[in-house]
Amino acid sequence: MKRRTFITAVASLAGAAVAPIVRAQALPSGPVRIVVGFAPGGGTDVMARLIAQKLGGLWNIPVMVENKAGAAGTIAAEYVARQPNDGTTLLMTNISNHAIAPSLYPKLGYDVNRDFTPIMLVGVTPNLLIGNKDQKANNVAELVALCKQNPGKVSFGSAGVGAAQHLALEQFKLQANVDALHVPYRGSGAMASDLLGGQIDYSFETMTSALPLMQTGKVKVLGQTRLKRAASLPDIPTVAEQGFPKFDASTWYGIVGPAQMNPALVQRMNEDLNKVMLMPDVVERLAAFGAEDGGGTPQAFTAFINDEIAKWATVIREANVQPA
Repeated sequence: MKRRTFITAVASLAGAAVAPIVRAQALPSGPVRIVVGFAPGGGTDVMARLIAQKLGGLWNIPVMVENKAGAAGTIAAEYVARQPNDGTTLLMTNISNHAIAPSLYPKLGYDVNRDFTPIMLVGVTPNLLIGNKDQKANNVAELVALCKQNPGKVSFGSAGVGAAQHLALEQFKLQANVDALHVPYRGSGAMASDLLGGQIDYSFETMTSALPLMQTGKVKVLGQTRLKRAASLPDIPTVAEQGFPKFDASTWYGIVGPAQMNPALVQRMNEDLNKVMLMPDVVERLAAFGAEDGGGTPQAFTAFINDEIAKWATVIREANVQPA
C-alpha cells in the first residue's frame, strides 16, 4: 500500500471521529497465520513465535506460525503476497526476502513496494561472527589473515543464497579484500549442525540462532556486526571496531501483510504490536537476542525497508552476487 494512501485514509477516519467503531471492527474474525520463510529454530521463526503467542492472547483468536522454507524466504513472501488482504495471513519478513531479494533475483515473483503492506518493524539485531571452536582465528584480524593465507578455502555457512549470513559474508569479503567459500544451507539449523561438526568453519549467523551456541560454549565468537554493540553483549566487539568501521550487516525482522490492507486494520495491528513490544517479558526476550530499535509506525517501517534495499543492492552489484 502506498504511503500517501495510508496517511490519507487514517486522517479521514480520524476526522470523522469513528475510531471506536473502526477499532471494534478491525480484527480478523478467524485465525491468523504468521508465515515464516525459514525452517523452525532460526531467528525469523523465533521472533514470529514470540509475537504470535502474545497477539493470540491480546486478540483472543488463534495466531499460528506456518513455516514455508526455501529460496532465502522468497517462497513464503510470494505466497503471502497472493493471499487475501483481510489480515488473516501475515508475513514475518526479514532482511533476506524484503531487502536483499529485490536486487538478487531478476525474476522475483513479487515487488516489495507493490505487493505488501508494512505494519511494524519488530527489531534489528547484529549477526554474530562465530567459528567452530577448533578453528584457529580468535578475532577479525586473525580471520582476515587466515582467509588471505588460504584464498577460497575458509568456509562460511549461511541459511541459503541471499540469506542475511550470505550477504554479511559478501560485505566482509569486499571490505577485507579476501576470498572465502560460501556454503548455503536450507535454514540455520542444518548450517549450525555442520558448523559444530567441523564440516564448515565460520558463519555470520543471526544472533537469535547463534546465542544459544555461544552460551553453551560450543562456538567461538569473533565479533558482532552492527555499528554499535548490542546492549546484551557489551563485551563482544563489533567488526567495525576491529578495523572495518563501515561494516554494518544487521539482521532485522518485521511484520507485513498483502498489499492494500484496510488502513483501519493496519492501524489496529500496529497499535497492538507496539503494545506487545512493551510487555516486560517481550522486552526481556528481545533484549536477550539483541533485538533493538523495534516498534514505530508503518510509515517508518516503509522508509527503513527502502533504505535497506538500496544498501544491499550496492553490495550485490559490487560483489557480483548471483542467485543459485
